Amino acid sequence: MELNSLPTFYTLVMRALAKYPARIAFRQGDAQLSYRQVSALIAGEQAVFRAHGFGRGAKIAFLSENRPEPWCANVAAQGLGIATTWLHPLSALDLHVDQLAELGAVALVIDTDAFATRARELADRVPGLTIFSVGAATVGHDLMHLADKSADVPAQDIASSGDIVNLSLTGGTTGRSKIVMKSGASVAMQSITLNGELGMPDCPRYLALAPISHVSGQLILPTLMRGGTIHLARKFDVDEFVRIVERERINATLMVPTMVYRLLDAAPDRAALQSLELIAYAGSVISPDRLGQAMDLVGPVFAQIYAQAECTPIAILSKEHHDRGDPASLQACGTPVGTVQLAIASDEGEYESDPGKVGEICVRGPAVTAGYLDNPDETGVALADDWLHTGDIGFIDEFGRLSIVDRKKDMIVTGGTNVYPREVEDLLNSHPDVSSCAVIGVPHESWGEAVHAFIILRPGHELPAEALQRHVRDRKGPLYAPKTIDIVGSLPLTAVGKVDKQALRAPFWKGRARNVA
Repeated sequence: MELNSLPTFYTLVMRALAKYPARIAFRQGDAQLSYRQVSALIAGEQAVFRAHGFGRGAKIAFLSENRPEPWCANVAAQGLGIATTWLHPLSALDLHVDQLAELGAVALVIDTDAFATRARELADRVPGLTIFSVGAATVGHDLMHLADKSADVPAQDIASSGDIVNLSLTGGTTGRSKIVMKSGASVAMQSITLNGELGMPDCPRYLALAPISHVSGQLILPTLMRGGTIHLARKFDVDEFVRIVERERINATLMVPTMVYRLLDAAPDRAALQSLELIAYAGSVISPDRLGQAMDLVGPVFAQIYAQAECTPIAILSKEHHDRGDPASLQACGTPVGTVQLAIASDEGEYESDPGKVGEICVRGPAVTAGYLDNPDETGVALADDWLHTGDIGFIDEFGRLSIVDRKKDMIVTGGTNVYPREVEDLLNSHPDVSSCAVIGVPHESWGEAVHAFIILRPGHELPAEALQRHVRDRKGPLYAPKTIDIVGSLPLTAVGKVDKQALRAPFWKGRARNVA
């Protein structure tokens, strides 16, 4: 099937909205929007973008807590062939400035109820950036006011399936950000696959807990395709989660493993959660022991999504394949979805799918990225031999289940968020008291992995760990700040003089079945 013959994400959204016009699409607190109202909002926001001269090839960024208006604006932009990207709400100002520059963004849609100060800072720091505000504190243009004035303007679907309409920020092996490019068809294929293979309930009542700008947003369109309602939480709080589930009879949600652990630690009343039919989890590898405990608490309602920004999803471990009596099933990340071809790459460059062969997980298919924006070298490495090289080391067992045993890359997954050691190392090395350092991921009960730093101080210098943590946090944000730090006299080196991170990691992971958490 040719890529250009596939529908786009925008097309699928508008079809779903037209199919169930009277149903409630979004609910947040006492506020709600029907499918008809969402369709009109998208049309109005699209008219605003057109009036400002933004069309195919332009790039618009978004910074928001969970709320429907920016999500709708994202859909509106994609229908015009505009490439959209979401900035992480926890990132530091300098990082947001750098990312907007790397993207070449012409506009920013920002939730000024949550980010009024950041909106003013970015307006000052990024010349020429058009800012659309959503919320009470208006910076730049009031997007909702302008959209209301254009409510009667019909929406336009002018993007082709091959247009790049989604840009995801990730990290590079050199420390420079990589920007993953996805076409309209690729983003649509993601939703089609999740809708068909994840086991979503009929007419879902989906509670979005994590940021919809990232992992939780993956299930918004599948929910709309099934005529359901998206309930938006601004942040994850266990007590509030339990109250919403019980009050709204929530039957589907998505968590990162950290949320599952916090739910377990709170030990809520199981009866309050009995409406749940699906808890999808994604973002990082989950502890099999804690997963089993969660199944004991809530029931057999868990399904895992294994994915990357470069391809979503890759594999799904369905509810039926979570076998409490089979520990191997709880260590697996699923079976490959029907829209990807998966192989294990050997060191000799062969791509195989034989059971038991351990190597790098590689995939190809219509959901795979078109490459990295303005980065042909990284694109060539990632898409060598027409396969997406995931950087994850794994194997396929005799039942066709995929398991991850290690990561080829040094990436740390903490609380469902990717942290690249080089970025943290560069910041630590910029401190005047630091001679050199190395950063690794170590097991953490709540976060899956935690950022851990080994620091060699300059001779005669002393420095508390808190100062180094603050040094990173102030420049990069709390996600990147090491949770623990060792001050050491030397670092182990390989034969070619590189820091031996495998040796650094080994004591922390000794006795574990996997070298990821």
